[in-house]
Amino acid sequence: MTDTLHIIGGGMAGSEAAWQVANLGQKVVIHEMRPKVETFAHRTGNLAEMVCSNSFRSDDDEQNAVGLLHWEMRAAGGIIMTTADQHKLPAGGALAVDRDPFAETVTATLTSHPNISVSFEEIDTLPDDGQWIIATGPLTSSKLADAIAAETGAEALAFFDAIAPIIYHDSIDMSKAWMQSRYDKGETEEERTAYLNCPMTKEDYEGFIDALLAADKTEFKEGETAGYFDGCLPIEVMAERGRETLRFGPMKPVGLTNEHDPQNKAYAVVQLRRDNALGTLYNIVGFQTKMKYGAQVDVFKRIPGLENANFARLGGIHRNTFLNSPTLLDDQMRLKSKPNIRFAGQITGVEGYVESAAMGLLAGRLAAADMRGETLGAVPNTTATGALVTHITGGADAKTFQPMNVNFGLFPPVEGLKSGRRGRKDRYKAYTDRAKLDWQAWLGTSDANAD
Repeated sequence: MTDTLHIIGGGMAGSEAAWQVANLGQKVVIHEMRPKVETFAHRTGNLAEMVCSNSFRSDDDEQNAVGLLHWEMRAAGGIIMTTADQHKLPAGGALAVDRDPFAETVTATLTSHPNISVSFEEIDTLPDDGQWIIATGPLTSSKLADAIAAETGAEALAFFDAIAPIIYHDSIDMSKAWMQSRYDKGETEEERTAYLNCPMTKEDYEGFIDALLAADKTEFKEGETAGYFDGCLPIEVMAERGRETLRFGPMKPVGLTNEHDPQNKAYAVVQLRRDNALGTLYNIVGFQTKMKYGAQVDVFKRIPGLENANFARLGGIHRNTFLNSPTLLDDQMRLKSKPNIRFAGQITGVEGYVESAAMGLLAGRLAAADMRGETLGAVPNTTATGALVTHITGGADAKTFQPMNVNFGLFPPVEGLKSGRRGRKDRYKAYTDRAKLDWQAWLGTSDANAD
């Protein structure tokens, strides 16, 4: 029996892990180096601070794997989903949140829990005893990363993660832009008008691409390589892959009608999503970038409606380190060479806020069972959580392992269903129905063991 679980890192995964363990009756210490040790991307010392997008992506739990993961975390009483629901912003079918109140609420909830304490000190070694979860995310400190590399005998893999810029709403020209969610998606008028759209003609688009390709970019240090995760590509990298790539990606014009000129379809559209409850800040959707600051201002002001844009935050780029989990972690998320240490969150090779938090939820429950001298059964790989952890701890090819978002391609097929696009709706509904039953059954076993 172990009395206290120690968690290194107070991001999405660390916060969720702490909440799960504390509510299962165990003591937890969160070790968070911020604000004493700052990072490139963080602005505060709050737990669960959102450093990139303010979106948890789709909230559809019947047709989308991310939405299903939302459902599973809610069913497990997760703090990240509960708090996100409290600070929800209009975003069509997505779950977007007011980032600062969200982090402040998570911080207040965790620090007021009688089983949780927080230590604002950096941990830079791998502990030899006690129960630990390392949930340091993409910005793991260099000393701790070196300690992990020394222990595993292999260099951690790395790619580069880019951050999108945020603009003050009152600096956007609404005589050119309009409010509309793609395909008018949403149950309320607020949801159906959740996105701000800036239209481009073909001439506008071609000029924008030329400026983007010519702009000054951040240079990498000698020996570094830019192995980007495809779900978070800088826009200039997408543009380098082909002049039409952006027009079929974040700038696609489909499902939108310009209220200022409804007869003419835009050639491309730049979308912005509300970033806070006041509606004073908007982030440019899908516009992660590694352009230098001066170049960003010049290029983004070419967008119709943003000619006089005032930026609350410009885009940036940072190194994102993750483990080769299929070779280093067992199916209980433990480091094979040091089984008193689990890893959770983005450092395990999952991508996205939701996926990171889900791995924290699972690591917390597994650790809590260990602390009681028990072992939880494996999460069924028919669930979103189980499919994800199965992938990173053995389902993926270690030689080509890259960060992964949850998706239905990770799920075992449901027998007897039609394949291909025509059968997709029925197939996804079958996946989610099966997952919900299996997740509830696993949760029931997990909770019963804790009683």
